Amino acid sequence: MSEALQQLLDILELEKIDETIYRGETPETTNKRVFGGQVFAQAMRAAQDTVPQDRMVHSQHAYFLRPGDPSVPILYQVDGIRDGGSFTTRRVVASQRGKAIFSTELSFQVVEPGLSHQADMPDCVGPEGLEDDSIRWAALSKAMADKVKTGAAAHRPSLRPVEMRSVNPIDYMNPEPRAAQQLIWIKASGSLQAQAEDGGLHRAILAYASDFNLMGTSLLPHAVGFMNSKLQAASLDHCIWFHDEFRVDEWLLYSMDSPRSSHSRGLSRGSFFSRDGRLVASTIQEGLIRLHSD
Repeated sequence: MSEALQQLLDILELEKIDETIYRGETPETTNKRVFGGQVFAQAMRAAQDTVPQDRMVHSQHAYFLRPGDPSVPILYQVDGIRDGGSFTTRRVVASQRGKAIFSTELSFQVVEPGLSHQADMPDCVGPEGLEDDSIRWAALSKAMADKVKTGAAAHRPSLRPVEMRSVNPIDYMNPEPRAAQQLIWIKASGSLQAQAEDGGLHRAILAYASDFNLMGTSLLPHAVGFMNSKLQAASLDHCIWFHDEFRVDEWLLYSMDSPRSSHSRGLSRGSFFSRDGRLVASTIQEGLIRLHSD
């Protein structure tokens, strides 16, 4: 297991300070704000702790309200809205310095059989032989060593906890217009055999990873990259649905597209497929993609 993956597991292990209040930490970082996927996943872990283990989270809907400060702990207040016969609902508000920075609702369900169909998995090359995205980011960071990182690039967290391999890599330094679609193979950067039966943890890690690259899909037709100093980018909301069981330490194909951008907002959709072609999770995000004139 990589050090970064262990660090991710550590921050997903929240401190319970009251029956419905949890404290989350952010790893030491040079970033000026907390990665959205971290808050999304920590809120999920807080809610999971208040729900019986036979009920698995099947959906989470969230709004990012304020930038999180990585130097300050995050408090998660869980509201037990409803405990029904087969569904359980929770609301979680994350706050810092007495102000809400994030709000989310989650629904849990007792696993049951039923009607089933799914979209086909995209046909593409497998992850074997593809370059790890972190290698390209390392080269990019080296090329920018003597430059000041600006815009969203300054806030991008490390890819190390989750290994990613793009089928058609993006040239962030010299972007060209392309279809608002991308395919990326992902998996945790290490074995989670010891946590193989902890489905809630695997869902939380996938929720964390789902915030990578998704918003950038809406920028592809416009030849705007995260290196652009005029770009102001931020997640506005994020949703995820879980359809089937999976292991996050096994390769999953993250298929993304963006059907629309307007009014400085971009809408992006994602689907996670297992190697055997099962659609195991879906996600949608709207992000701020504001271009300043100066």
